[in-house]
Amino acid sequence: MKQFKRYRKQVIEWLFEHTQKVYTRYFKSHEPWNVSRRDLLNFPKNSFGYHLGLFLTEHHFELIPKVERHDAYHTLTGFGIKVEDEIALQCLCYGNGKRSLYLYGAMILGIIILPDYYKYYYKSYRLGQQANPFHHFNYEELLPVNITDLRAAVFTDSQQKKLKISWQ
Repeated sequence: MKQFKRYRKQVIEWLFEHTQKVYTRYFKSHEPWNVSRRDLLNFPKNSFGYHLGLFLTEHHFELIPKVERHDAYHTLTGFGIKVEDEIALQCLCYGNGKRSLYLYGAMILGIIILPDYYKYYYKSYRLGQQANPFHHFNYEELLPVNITDLRAAVFTDSQQKKLKISWQ
C-alpha cells in the first residue's frame, strides 16, 4: 500500500512539473520579478524577502518566473514542499478566495489521486477561509516588509499555531 501511495505522489509530481511550464507560458502574462535567491538574501534578516530567500535556499530552488508568488505563499504560510503540502496550500489559497485554472486542477486532481490527506486539505481550506485575505497581495512589493508583521496581518495567533510556522 505504501508503494502505491508513493506512485500516486510521483504521478502528481510529474503533473506539477509538466503542467507548470505550459501554465506559465500560455496563461501568465505579467512580467517576472527578475529577482534571484541571492538578491532576496540581501534583504534585512527580519524581512519577508530574506525569508523567501531562505525558503528557496533550503530547498535548492530559484524563483520560477511569473509564478513567484507561489513560493511567497509557502514562505508566508510555512507549508512544506511535499506533494500533500502543495495540495493543502492550494486548498488554503482556495479558501482564501484565490481562483485560477491551475489551482482548480491541482486541488481536484490532488484530492482524487491522494484522498488519504482529505482531512488535511479540508483543515487547510477552512484555515484559508478564516484568515485575512492574502491571495491578492503584490508580494514583490512586500519583500522589504517585516515577516512577523506580515504574518500577523494575515493570521491570528491561533491560526499561526495551526500552521506550525517557525516564527523567527
